[in-house]
Amino acid sequence: MRRPGACFLTDRSGAAAIEFAILTPVFLLMLTGMLAYGIYFGAAHSVQQLAADAARTAIAGLNQAERNSLVAAYLARNAGDYPLLNPARLTHTIGDSHADPTQYVVRLSYDATDLPIWNLYPPLPLPAKTIAHGATIRRGGL
Repeated sequence: MRRPGACFLTDRSGAAAIEFAILTPVFLLMLTGMLAYGIYFGAAHSVQQLAADAARTAIAGLNQAERNSLVAAYLARNAGDYPLLNPARLTHTIGDSHADPTQYVVRLSYDATDLPIWNLYPPLPLPAKTIAHGATIRRGGL
């Protein structure tokens, strides 16, 4: 005669459902983490690309005032073209380098507090809330 409940110890028909129930939350946490970090890295890459493109625009300027005007206009016109960036959260510092006057420097800083990465589980290591990148280009003719 069998003991009551002994069939539950040897029955394997629900093993896949139990494994699914255990692994699904872990998988979903990893998936949302990858998506959130991917969006953050995409925004960081966009800031770097925008800085590089703005620095290349400075080549057309004949003096610092004209270079600054060209770069500021480029940033105002094109910052909204990057889908992960909000132009209102972007700040810039532009001008000739103080260390080397033959170099023109564009530094961008982006406040990334509106990205979804900050909604992740708090103990996870999170990057800085400000994305800062820059680009330096040699002024032509020097």
